[in-house]
Amino acid sequence: MASPLNGLIDRFRPKRYGRRPSLVLLNGLAEQAESWYLNRRFWGRFFDVHVPNILAYEGEALHRRVAAREPITVDYLVRQLHLYLDQFAQTPPYHLVASSLGGKVAVEFAVRHPELVSRVVLMGPAGMGDVEQLPIMEGVAGRNPEALVRSVFFRLRHVNPEMIEYYQSRFLSRRWKTGFLKTVRGTLDYSVRDKMKELRCPTLLISGANDKVCDPKTAREAAAELPNGMFLAVPRCGHAPQIEKAWKVNRLVVHFLSAAKPTARPSWAQLLLAKPPRRGSV
Repeated sequence: MASPLNGLIDRFRPKRYGRRPSLVLLNGLAEQAESWYLNRRFWGRFFDVHVPNILAYEGEALHRRVAAREPITVDYLVRQLHLYLDQFAQTPPYHLVASSLGGKVAVEFAVRHPELVSRVVLMGPAGMGDVEQLPIMEGVAGRNPEALVRSVFFRLRHVNPEMIEYYQSRFLSRRWKTGFLKTVRGTLDYSVRDKMKELRCPTLLISGANDKVCDPKTAREAAAELPNGMFLAVPRCGHAPQIEKAWKVNRLVVHFLSAAKPTARPSWAQLLLAKPPRRGSV
């Protein structure tokens, strides 16, 4: 039997050679890939982390579609994700960790391509059948990034001033706002609730108990419809648990994506000792 001490050493000094399991991060509507700034480095110790920027409001791909008067839909984003993974990652099966709108994309992708997906984690998931609140719309209309960013968090001390500066600059960009509004129009009313029963892979839904954007009660009900699903409500937390509760979420994700029998409420020992396997390590 392996010593628990060895597991702890492996966590702090992971092997450098050998292919790590693939982890794909999908950001939400109000975020860009940079929103994983408290998570990528930690997860990168154990996974080959991909952050496909399929939703870049100023990006050429999105604006070519806008110019052609084609909608920015969940179906389009799923196809963009498949293109990225098929052409530039090429290391299935993939773990998917998604936030908010990214949850719609993750669920659809996993249902359409089950052979490509290993496990899924959805944080503050959108598309579960509830009416989503979009404070970002008020922020864009009133050019008030402080109201937007603060609405996401339960505790204001987690509001990074750089976030406010970022959105302040984005709100002044007509190109950014056009891309954003087209995306809202094409994705807001899309629900994946009826797809939950088709999602066969192990799936964890994490909601902040104080989420003002996506109702945690609805997420709990949706998780109950999963064939192999779990739900966790994080107390004193808003719509971005990956930021507001980064220490716990970082380790919970590693546990859920690694353990033979994962749980939504692992012990401290399980959180500290989880260690993803390597593929073809030497």
